[in-house]
Amino acid sequence: MPSVQRVCQLDYARERMWEPGYLKAKCADLRLENEFRLYRIRLWKSYLLTFFVLHIFVTSLHCALLLATIERRSIIYFDVALSMGCALVLILVLSVNFCDEFIAKHTWYMYASSIFASLTLVFADLTESIYHTYAHNWLLGTFYDTYIIYMIYMFLPIHFIEGAVLLALLVSGIYILYFVIFIARGFVEFMAALFSVGGMSVDIVHYLCLNLVGIFYRVINDTVVRSSFLDRHQYIKEKIWLRNARLQEKQLLDSILPPQISLPLQKNIQGKIVMARQGIHSWTAMERTMAIQIHPDVSILYADVVNYTQLTTTLTVEKLVKVLHDLYGRFDMAASRFKVQRIKFLGDCYYCVAGLSEPDPDHADNCVSLGLFMITHIMEVRSMHSLDINMRIGVHSGNLFAGVIGEAKLQFDIWGLDVTIANALEATGVPGAVHISSATLNHLNVDRFAIENGPEKARDHPILKKYRIGTYTVREDFQVDDEDSDEFLGELHALSLCDVGAQPRLSEPANQNIREVFQEELREEFRKMPVSAFNPKRIFGICRFKTEKEVPAHQQLNICLTFNDPALERAYLKQTDYMFKYSIILSWCVGCSLVYIELMDTQVVCPSCFILPALVAILQGILTFIAWYKKYCWTRYGQHSVPHHYNRFSCFIFKVHDKIINSLPIRICIYLFLVISSFFVMCVIVMSCKREDFEMAYIEERLFHYEQEAKICFHPWVTTNMLSLMICLTFTFTRIPIMVKTAVAILETLGYMLLVFFQFDFVFHHSVTTNPSLKSEYAHALLICITFLTMYVKERQIEFTNKVNFNWRVDLRREENEASLTNHSIIIILNNILPSHIVDVYLNSLAKHELYYENYKMVSVMFAMLINFEMDLRSLRVLNEIIAEFDTLLLFYKEYYTVEKIKIVGCTYMAACGLDLNFAGSCSTNRKSGTPSENIERSSRRLLFLDDEKELEEVVFVMTSYALDMMRTLAKSNEVYQNIAGDRNITDGTIAIGISSGEVMAGIVGASQPHYDIWGNPVNMASRMESTGLPGHIQVTEESSKILQDFGISCSYRGLTFVKGRGQIPTYLVDIDENLNFISKVASRLPSHQERSTVISMQSTYSHPDNSIGSMSRHTFQSI
Repeated sequence: MPSVQRVCQLDYARERMWEPGYLKAKCADLRLENEFRLYRIRLWKSYLLTFFVLHIFVTSLHCALLLATIERRSIIYFDVALSMGCALVLILVLSVNFCDEFIAKHTWYMYASSIFASLTLVFADLTESIYHTYAHNWLLGTFYDTYIIYMIYMFLPIHFIEGAVLLALLVSGIYILYFVIFIARGFVEFMAALFSVGGMSVDIVHYLCLNLVGIFYRVINDTVVRSSFLDRHQYIKEKIWLRNARLQEKQLLDSILPPQISLPLQKNIQGKIVMARQGIHSWTAMERTMAIQIHPDVSILYADVVNYTQLTTTLTVEKLVKVLHDLYGRFDMAASRFKVQRIKFLGDCYYCVAGLSEPDPDHADNCVSLGLFMITHIMEVRSMHSLDINMRIGVHSGNLFAGVIGEAKLQFDIWGLDVTIANALEATGVPGAVHISSATLNHLNVDRFAIENGPEKARDHPILKKYRIGTYTVREDFQVDDEDSDEFLGELHALSLCDVGAQPRLSEPANQNIREVFQEELREEFRKMPVSAFNPKRIFGICRFKTEKEVPAHQQLNICLTFNDPALERAYLKQTDYMFKYSIILSWCVGCSLVYIELMDTQVVCPSCFILPALVAILQGILTFIAWYKKYCWTRYGQHSVPHHYNRFSCFIFKVHDKIINSLPIRICIYLFLVISSFFVMCVIVMSCKREDFEMAYIEERLFHYEQEAKICFHPWVTTNMLSLMICLTFTFTRIPIMVKTAVAILETLGYMLLVFFQFDFVFHHSVTTNPSLKSEYAHALLICITFLTMYVKERQIEFTNKVNFNWRVDLRREENEASLTNHSIIIILNNILPSHIVDVYLNSLAKHELYYENYKMVSVMFAMLINFEMDLRSLRVLNEIIAEFDTLLLFYKEYYTVEKIKIVGCTYMAACGLDLNFAGSCSTNRKSGTPSENIERSSRRLLFLDDEKELEEVVFVMTSYALDMMRTLAKSNEVYQNIAGDRNITDGTIAIGISSGEVMAGIVGASQPHYDIWGNPVNMASRMESTGLPGHIQVTEESSKILQDFGISCSYRGLTFVKGRGQIPTYLVDIDENLNFISKVASRLPSHQERSTVISMQSTYSHPDNSIGSMSRHTFQSI
């Protein structure tokens, strides 16, 4: 069997994000070039300020050294005066760049001042040498050439790299021209000795290397700065987006559940999400909690639509839902105006509470005013739609329990005796008036309303009679101003459009306003971006922070530029080095140049002088090939539409490359090898010099006045220039800890000082100096120290920018995680309140006032009522546990035909089966269409189930199976409660269940809270089946009984039962034996899925927030 050649794919995405061209193009695409230019101006100002400090220090050190070491001071007064005068002029000229207004109008001045400063320093340096050559016949070397080139690339405010390169090349050319005229004594002699040992080619290569290092620093600095700038932009953008998204979701959640209820739920869920991410799963061990609070001194309003039953029989379902939406939308906005919180609506019943969210001394006035307002508006709806409807309203003041019970489809609700009394007042009220109790009257401003005695039938109501509730009727509010009321309602309606609306529905001015706010916040954040680690306020203790969270990123670094947090420092050091290839190519170029300089500097022949540089060059070439091979492959093959398959060799190179850039120890080893090997090669050549022979030859030259033809030792200034390049190379590597770089550079400097002052002091002492009477070894040492200092200062700036950039990325990830955790918990709660697709629709497609509905041809609806339940706190605890068990049952009805919990009304549990969006006949046009793949999937599922519409009748079998499971669960719970003395008398464990099926409409109505509900004849009939049913039985309609019998479930004919609005209709009881099993009969059809899935997986939803909406529709959480 032939062997299969191993292939791999090229992943260059991350590396490409660190390429200068990509970053520049991204800045242009995001239209950030102007903001980046302003930021870079601030950055160059900080560089310029650093240069001022550095140049003052260098000039002072140079002058102090001259004055301290030269006995004949008169000869160097000219040098000191020229250096200090040049420094003063240079600082004055460059200081103009700090005048923001002037620079904003004359940006050319930054480049012009940089040219002037550079040429001034060149002029001063060469003037010293030329002056002493002619005045004192003292041939001197230049001192500031290396320093000026570093200054141009690293500190001067030259924004475009081309300008820096041209200026640096001009300076290099001037110095080479000086060597041609004054050192080589003419161009002919210069060309003749160009490539000879110790010739001028060494100096030219040296200058080329200096420019190469400068260009590298500019490229790396621009890359780091642009990356930092783009990261900051992304950070701010994500922060604003996450803040707005969280605000939108929180507004939706707060409109459904009060914050005092939703916040503990969020914290509970967030804790479970964190546990799941850590691999800790203890859902079954968690105790159930009851989120219920006691609210004293409130007013409860119950409103019922008169003749609603007639509407359900005369109007189409769609027409009925539109009328209810119009009506409840008006009521919601009026409730907002009167500071009354809507609780929920139940078909034709609408109830709300004043003084619930916060204490309100006018809660009774507000409730009664709202009731009269509702009556006014139902009259408008009645006239508009030509309907015979009216309102019957009851208001009572007292205390209540408010909160949520159960574990699935949470809904805020109220319980208590005073709630029952308010409901009784509504039932005994008069259409077109507000029926209030004496308790409400005691809180009412009686001069404001027209108050009458209550109706006679209220006195005979059992509850009102039992608790001796006096009743009154209110028909008019004397303080209502119709014109002001209409104006206020119009404003409220306009405001409602913006509360929870979708982004695509915002007007263009609104979008423009959001963009302007974002841009302004962006500009403000860019102005705050730190540009330097130096902070005078911090040094002098002016700036202090109370908490660590308030400390900015740049204040979290110590003097060594390491994070105060060790974990953060370790994470920074472990970063992948995507710029490794640039460091390697520079190292290779400088290494080759050093080898050339070393070989051209002496004619001394030694095997190690050739073999060792050759080996180092070969190894550097191999590393360069590994570092750039991936880039080469991506350039050649990576941009093609068809993926290229690479051979085993390429895969091996890719693997080695990835291993190197991802491992800090490996990179440090490579770094140390390259730096130490270069230094060692230089030391080998230097040590090949025989000091005694050189001393003897030098003495003979002076005695006999002849010049040796061959150089028997190294050239000191060439060696010093080589070391300065090595120090540059030491600091050039990216993603190497600055402490390591500094330590290596210090060792190189100290090692070279040993050579200069001890090992080869005679050789260095008799080399060319830079100032008259200055010892040459001091000049060499000063140049090396200045090079080290310059590179260290610049490296600190780059390290500072890198660490601030890294800290921003860490902050962004932390904020994303925190926002994700918050958003995830909110989404979980929302999905546990509304169906998952409704959450998506409401957040992304609907404004607050819009109607959304779905039509279903076949849905089975169930009402189940617990019998003999008192609504006190002890009973609510038991009710919560029973409802939670019912909710747990829903987990076993989440596949195929899903059972959805609709609502809890007192002790009544309402659910439906068949509310799957894939089975919906039609949806309102307000809903955005899904993606093409979602539409195809939905169509395929619809075709799968709707080839035979009779298959949908299985929802009746599923709904009845769930009802039987509820009875079994209740029986088991009752056995437990009978063994608990305190709970024994709370419930007797009986339940009455009613089921009906047929065409329904589901959707969202109202204007303040998204309330998902269903309407249609099956809803009304299921409610009547429950209210007229028998305890311990499941009563169904005739249509549902026929379907159940087809599935082999026996049903017994009960007889004719009176149903309000329908008259006498035949009803059936599902046959159940003593063990709570169906009594079966011969089935004419079988359910498509007889066994429900018992696999409950909550880990998926808690672990993957991105899929929370989709996964929530498959899993309901037991532990909320």
